[in-house]
Amino acid sequence: SRSFHLVAHPRATTLILRPSLDSHPSMDTVQASLDQLFVLISGYMVFMMQCGFAMLTAGSVRTKNTKNVLLKNLLDACIGALAYYIFGFAFAYGNETDEGNTVFIGKSNFALSDLSDLGTGTWGPDRLHFFFFQWTFAATAATIVSGSVAERTSFYAYLGYAFFLSAFVYPVVSHWVWSAQGWLSAFKADDLLFGSGMIDFAGCGVVHMVGGFAGLMGAIIVGPRLGRFDAEGNTVPMPGHSATLCTLGTFILWFGWYGFNPGSALAFTTSISLDGTLEGSGPYTAARCAVTTTLAAASGGLTTLFIIKLKDHCYDLVAVLNGTLAGLVGITASCYGVEPWAALIIGAIAALFYIGGGILLLKLKIDDPLEAWPIHGCCGMWGAFAVGLFSKQDLQLVAGFNTEYYGAFYGGGGQLLGANVVGIIVIILWTCGLIGPFFYIFKLLGMLRISPEDELIGNDISKHGGAAYPQDALNAAEESAQRDLGNLKQKDNFGMDDSAKIPEPEVRGDDSA
Repeated sequence: SRSFHLVAHPRATTLILRPSLDSHPSMDTVQASLDQLFVLISGYMVFMMQCGFAMLTAGSVRTKNTKNVLLKNLLDACIGALAYYIFGFAFAYGNETDEGNTVFIGKSNFALSDLSDLGTGTWGPDRLHFFFFQWTFAATAATIVSGSVAERTSFYAYLGYAFFLSAFVYPVVSHWVWSAQGWLSAFKADDLLFGSGMIDFAGCGVVHMVGGFAGLMGAIIVGPRLGRFDAEGNTVPMPGHSATLCTLGTFILWFGWYGFNPGSALAFTTSISLDGTLEGSGPYTAARCAVTTTLAAASGGLTTLFIIKLKDHCYDLVAVLNGTLAGLVGITASCYGVEPWAALIIGAIAALFYIGGGILLLKLKIDDPLEAWPIHGCCGMWGAFAVGLFSKQDLQLVAGFNTEYYGAFYGGGGQLLGANVVGIIVIILWTCGLIGPFFYIFKLLGMLRISPEDELIGNDISKHGGAAYPQDALNAAEESAQRDLGNLKQKDNFGMDDSAKIPEPEVRGDDSA
């Protein structure tokens, strides 16, 4: 236990509580502090993924829309923070300890209103780290969509979408799966779906499917970019302007995934009880998550490399980057409880889902500039499904899940697989059923898409005060100068003084006579 005494802060007019110098924190207090530190650092890493998404998106669009997509990625975090603070966290985790029927949606702690000074209330400041960590996941789900609707979507429609998804669409899904009272949750004390509940450790369904299918609905309703498909329906390549930014963004995302997956263990301490047994599984689960995440990413990237080589006869950098992300998405749900060899298989199959999803989009004439739906939607589905096949019973126990049902490949029955299939279906229906009408209303109001003129000029010049790169400005200035010179019918002397010109020889008549 700890003792406290009142002190006056030198710059404050009120008294504050400070631990007494002669008090000694208990081992439980130290462990709790270390666990909170682990979750906070993991949250910082997940938030860094916003930078990765920004770089990847910027590199995947044309130069004329660089500022636009970067600003949208930034505002995903800004608007998402307010939306999740006011509404989202309450819908996701409200009534965690209260009695009442909250299997569908939480209903308390709006704007963190249940926060108490010393943690004696129903929530308390000792869980502020949990709010922060969960917000970074909400921000990730929201920013996935920016790539699907890039280069032609109205600024205001996008801001409205970011608020709606962060405040309501995503939080309800996270309540279903991750709250102790959600109807899909594997953390419920009883009445689990099929006796198992849906296991989605770090968010294949909750995060990636929500973002991926929201992006799909946006891409369908807003329509393809001008010129993306010709009059015969053939695909016209529109490559991004910077493979360097795409590569940088992918590495940042891969790094952030080590907060995303291992951080979802939510603890990193262990202790030894009096009988010599270990209590607490955080470090073991986190370490396994790091290993399986690494192997799935590598497998996804290499599988894509060789398949695209066979298909297109080239080593496609951007495709390999996306294949690596596909492997990362695919392992997200099962990273806690699969063997390393299984992670390789999951990552390789995720690459197949990514490639197949991309081909399907083009067949259907759906324009997704960053292939967000193939990566996050398709691979998210596969990752959630893979849990029901590869999850090991002993590793489920270590991670804190019910062990009555586990992966079908290990003889665990089909209950876990069935619960996850139900989760996949309802997440698709929920996301598409809400985001689709939302985008369509903006379309009916004429507020979803920018004008053709603005699209051809580019959002940066038409909406954001100028081009993103100085070279673009120099090119524009040079073109303007050439036009002015042409109008004046003058020749450019390249800055030379006229006196330095070499005079042309005079033509004279024959003087020999």
